[in-house]
Amino acid sequence: MTARDRLVDRARRLRGSPERIVAALIAVCAVIVTFRIAVDVFAYHSTNHDEGVYLSQAALLLDGQLQYVAGDLTDAVHPWFYIEDSGRLYPKYTPVPAAMFAVSMALFGEPRVTLALVAGANAALAYALGATAFDRRVGVVAAAVFAAAPLSLVSGSAFLPYAPTTTWNLLFAVCYLNGVRSGSLRWAAAAGLATGIAFFSRPYTAVLFAAPFILHALWQVASAARERAGWADLRERGGTPLTALRPLPDPIARNALTAAGGLAFVGIALAYNAVLTGDPLVFPYQAFAPQDGPGFGRRRILGHSIVYTPELALEANLRVLRQFATRWFTGGIAGTALAMGGLALAGRRCVGGDSRLKRLLPDVDPLAVALLAGLFVSIPVGNVPFWGNFNVLGALSDPNDGIIAVFGPIYHFDLLAPLSVFAAAGLVAAWRWLASGVRRLTSPPVARVTLALVLVVALPVGAMGNAGLVGEPLDHHSATADKFEQAYAPVEETEFDDAVVFLPTPYGEWTNHPFQYLRNDPGLDGPVVYVLDRDPGEDFAVHEAYPNRTYYRYAYQGEWTPNPDRHVVPKLERIEVREARTFDGETTVGIPPGVETASVELETGNGVAEYTIRNPNESETVTWTLDRNAARLVGPDGNGSAVRIDATDELELLVTLAATDGSTLTYRQAMTVRAAGNGVQVVWPPERRVCPLVPRCGFEGTYLPEHPDEHVGGVDFETTIAAAADDAEES
Repeated sequence: MTARDRLVDRARRLRGSPERIVAALIAVCAVIVTFRIAVDVFAYHSTNHDEGVYLSQAALLLDGQLQYVAGDLTDAVHPWFYIEDSGRLYPKYTPVPAAMFAVSMALFGEPRVTLALVAGANAALAYALGATAFDRRVGVVAAAVFAAAPLSLVSGSAFLPYAPTTTWNLLFAVCYLNGVRSGSLRWAAAAGLATGIAFFSRPYTAVLFAAPFILHALWQVASAARERAGWADLRERGGTPLTALRPLPDPIARNALTAAGGLAFVGIALAYNAVLTGDPLVFPYQAFAPQDGPGFGRRRILGHSIVYTPELALEANLRVLRQFATRWFTGGIAGTALAMGGLALAGRRCVGGDSRLKRLLPDVDPLAVALLAGLFVSIPVGNVPFWGNFNVLGALSDPNDGIIAVFGPIYHFDLLAPLSVFAAAGLVAAWRWLASGVRRLTSPPVARVTLALVLVVALPVGAMGNAGLVGEPLDHHSATADKFEQAYAPVEETEFDDAVVFLPTPYGEWTNHPFQYLRNDPGLDGPVVYVLDRDPGEDFAVHEAYPNRTYYRYAYQGEWTPNPDRHVVPKLERIEVREARTFDGETTVGIPPGVETASVELETGNGVAEYTIRNPNESETVTWTLDRNAARLVGPDGNGSAVRIDATDELELLVTLAATDGSTLTYRQAMTVRAAGNGVQVVWPPERRVCPLVPRCGFEGTYLPEHPDEHVGGVDFETTIAAAADDAEES
């Protein structure tokens, strides 16, 4: 048969199976909707900083690497959830989801294509499972239910591993069932490869999903072995030599092939462990946090730890499952009730059932139903000892707190497929029951009109109800995207060429936490390198490592939090290292009305020089000098005092205004300095903050000269520096 003949034959088969066409259209819709959400809602990624881990890992894989080689700059470029080991930085996660994203990055330059294709594949696989367990109409509805689930739409549109891993798990289930039905070794081999990849992606998740199938496989193998033993005994007694026995029984051959495929990827996973952690039995996530795995007792990751007791585990998991059933499955509690009804009908149908039930569900595969139902045991029970289900909740008593409020019960993602299939079975059975009753009571034309009206009313109502469930988390993420768009605006508007950008550390010394949109190239040598703004010695080490680049400092005014309504005002300023034997500096500050005194301090860890101004003017200028040994504060009378500086140091100038009502306002200027030869180096301009009521404040006090409305009236903060022999240069 030629290729043209095969296409014609396939087209004919499709025309004879409209359900497949509808299922394909549903899968295409899932692709389009997921891509649109990923592009619009998650344009700058989410508050789940795991996204940055997978994307940086994907970039490494495209570059032929498994890790960053950072050397002495390891601490300056340390990404979130990467393990540091002798100058190496490798991710705590396995590379399968990242490799899937990397394929789209290589082919299309856009990793979101993978998210879209995964959504389409999951919908198609839900159809296949529904058609296998029941019939094609149930499969079509299952595909639609899966694709419309809030959990699928929201978490499947972000760069997280749950939907991609589910693709491999569902592919395993479809291949396994087809292999059992047909006896095909090809299907068996494909099942083994699929579950092996799923294991490499998320080992514990894959084991929980495969558990019912493994039990069935063991039962098949044991039955075949007993039968073979019986034949062997019979032949021995009949005088036939053992060499004349039949070939290996089909269940043993198939399951051995499936096991071989799965174990091959287990071996690959162990080899990957050996390369990165040095021990094949130690996964990277264990190297990152040894007490982060499943189990009870003390669980810990970074600075977060609890004693995870069985009682706490049961409470947390029940809350997670409640959230799944009421907010994250299609139709909420109504959809979950349909799934439970479909499961009950399928169970009765498998054990016999009456003729009426057979008309509602005419085609039922007991094995597929049993294995899919088994997932309702293996996944929830297996998740009980995993403390991640406690962590996603935030406050146990608040359903709107924590990761689950915006991403859903992510560790139970694999439950979507069996729920969708049984909800589809319940929905199709209910429709057939309704249609049968209407046709029995009315004429065919009236029945058609009545059923059409039911569809016209029910579909929009159901869609609106489901849209309400999806809308809340998507609105949250949309607001977060607006916040990030504003925060990253200065970076987006700057065309970097051989640049270094120093980033603040509001969540600790990690890159991509929280600024996961600002990621480094695999070689740490791209057009822009993002580094952490840390202590003076470490910052100067970055300058030495990248001596001929243009430097920037990213800052913002406000507090960086996951709250989408708490915006920051960003600032990206050019900085440079200036060097001279001696610097002369002037700092001029505005004096708001009502200020009674101003105290001036020039401070390092070695001491402080200070003076006080009584009845200050509308602005006051502070004069200071700097050399390799000391900084000197010059008072209004021309006299002053000096404070010693270390080889690398931070020099602070504070001007604190005291008002008649007792309130204070402090101008704080922090300079990074270093002795160099016979002179001194200073990173210029300094960090400037305006702090109400306290002498030192965080980023909420960042001075924004381009946004005067962000400060109280009368605030002005200017600083200049010049080599002692030159005219002053304004920064």
